[in-house]
Amino acid sequence: MNKITFFIVGLALITVSACTDNDFDNNGVEIPNFNFSKTIVFEDSLSTYNIFTGKMSELNPSEGFEELALSSVLFTDFAEKQRLVKIPPGKKMIKSPDGSIQFPDGTVLTKTFFYADDERDPSLGRRIIETRLLIKESSTWNVATYVWNQEQTAATLELNGITTQVSWINEAGANKTISYKVPTENQCMTCHQSNGTMSHLGPTLTNLNREVEKDSQQVNQISHLQRIGFMEDFDLAEVPSMVNYKDGQASLSDRGRAYLAMNCAHCHNPKAWDTPAGKDLDFRYNTAFGQTGISDAKDRIIRNVMDGDMPFIGTTVMDHTGVALIVEYIESL
Repeated sequence: MNKITFFIVGLALITVSACTDNDFDNNGVEIPNFNFSKTIVFEDSLSTYNIFTGKMSELNPSEGFEELALSSVLFTDFAEKQRLVKIPPGKKMIKSPDGSIQFPDGTVLTKTFFYADDERDPSLGRRIIETRLLIKESSTWNVATYVWNQEQTAATLELNGITTQVSWINEAGANKTISYKVPTENQCMTCHQSNGTMSHLGPTLTNLNREVEKDSQQVNQISHLQRIGFMEDFDLAEVPSMVNYKDGQASLSDRGRAYLAMNCAHCHNPKAWDTPAGKDLDFRYNTAFGQTGISDAKDRIIRNVMDGDMPFIGTTVMDHTGVALIVEYIESL
């Protein structure tokens, strides 16, 4: 029996024996107090920011907010997410020489986490858990988390983290229950940092360079952002694109690199928190393979993800499908 087969059999045994999805614990890595500088004071109520219009729980973006879609996404305990961006009038996102995005002061990035009551029929309702804000002011990103009440009518500032039980029915019709952990402010800073300062993660040019539906038409998302004045004009040919790691038609290599980029690269890159950055791994999608360190750490990577040691923050359950993808990718090298 090869390692992949053994792993899949093991996952089946775990699934049968577990009554909930909370089948592994984070490995107790000590996180220091980063104490990054802040340039704004966050309001107590999410409604103050006028992110949503009409009934808040319907998550309809207010004027000035634009929804963003990513090619590959971070796994967060099976939660679904809505991502929005607001760019101040008269300003634009700028493409840097290294291919990254420079957001202007006044930018607001939001990410709202929710669970459909029944994934087979989203019309049956959902439970919104939290909305995270990143606001850039005086060249500094500021981070805050707002937790929604049970009535789904309001969300209030929560910087110390909470744990809440969430139950739903997945696409296969199985009842699922987890203890969802809303992160503390410091835990947010653990991942959202670059060169010792706060940074954004998901919305990169590579991950935004995809087709989306706007006004009932399929358009390139970056072209759309340029058309509405959110992003400066440049040649799309200059920007690579990331595959969706869930797309079985994409190559195994691209899928494996995309998963590592979205779920591991925020810590494993030279600009990240110095503890994981010191592991000599660079999982960013556009890093040349020879500079990723993957070849020299294949056994360590497989062991850490299969044991549930990585990622050590941001999830409370194992992404079985994602781990199987990583194992298959690493063993193919």
